[in-house]
Amino acid sequence: MTGWLGATAMLAAASAVAVAANAAPADIVVRVLSEGGKYVGTSMGGASVVVRDALSGAVLAQGITAGSTGDTRRIMDSGKRGARLADDQSAAFRAQVEIDAPRLIEIEVVGPLAQRQSAVRVTAQRWLLPGQQVHGDGWVMELPGLVVDAVAPAAHQRMTAGADIPLSVNVALMCGCPIEPGGLWDSTRFDVQAAITHDGRPAGTVPLSYGGRTGLFTGRFRPAGSGSYVITLSAVDTLTGATGVDATSVIIP
Repeated sequence: MTGWLGATAMLAAASAVAVAANAAPADIVVRVLSEGGKYVGTSMGGASVVVRDALSGAVLAQGITAGSTGDTRRIMDSGKRGARLADDQSAAFRAQVEIDAPRLIEIEVVGPLAQRQSAVRVTAQRWLLPGQQVHGDGWVMELPGLVVDAVAPAAHQRMTAGADIPLSVNVALMCGCPIEPGGLWDSTRFDVQAAITHDGRPAGTVPLSYGGRTGLFTGRFRPAGSGSYVITLSAVDTLTGATGVDATSVIIP
């Protein structure tokens, strides 16, 4: 019996050695594009990337995209499907994983990390082969949406009854790309609004307009009376449909 167990253990060890010998490093490069924009990189805190075995859920690699938002003309002017968009400085996450057979993997991306209130999560699957090398831009994931960051009023701020309340919100693409009049991301194509509730009941919608500096949209409203007001700020890129939301609140004694 001892001899049989010993032989079995030796066969298992030999099999493990054979598997290890057949394993080869596969390259992974993940780049994250903002919807309608450029790469999500260091300037926006990057995007979190987790690479998992799709069947077991085991984490094979993880990290954060780092680098520049990329070459604007190269990214935005290329109308050719499959054209190479990234350059050497374009933000990416890079890793190598040792695998000994074709592996179905899943990638989870969350970002932008510097604007957590606007961060979204996307996942996708693909096959990875032992020894596979990166071609083109790598595995490109797209983050849908816009960064919307309420600037004023501050959350839960007490305001004076009978006075207008100024509203301001900062809007940007997920890559941080600038929204301004006449720019590549022209402010006139963005629909920015504030939906207001008073003690939980709808109290109107206020349109916001470009506020004089990159990404800033402003407006104002006059409360109907005392109570709690929740202000939900939304922005929509009417060209791409990219949408973002943030909220704040005020109290009128």
